[in-house]
Amino acid sequence: MVKIVDFKTYERQDGSEFNVLIVQGGIEAVKSKETGKTYFTARKTSVPSTFDAVTCESLIGSDFGGSIKKVEVEPYEYTVPSTGEIITLTHSYQYVSEEESIVNSNVVREHEVI
Repeated sequence: MVKIVDFKTYERQDGSEFNVLIVQGGIEAVKSKETGKTYFTARKTSVPSTFDAVTCESLIGSDFGGSIKKVEVEPYEYTVPSTGEIITLTHSYQYVSEEESIVNSNVVREHEVI
């Protein structure tokens, strides 16, 4: 399950606006690479929508099926907000519906067939 926790409005190059819903997955226990101690976190990502701001606002707090998965992507630079440090990342988080997750875990990819 994921929960809609916020929304943001962005402007396209043509000047029109669109809204994205900010969704958050469940709590996860993660071990710090620096200290070795466990801490709790939750993955977040944004999902584009066709909703206006009023509808997006009304959806905050809604739960629905799916999860947020870590996926490999082309390397990109990211600025750490708290420190200003610029780092290179090779992953992002994406919303995956329950149906898509089932298909992805049960379909054998062509290059895996012997």
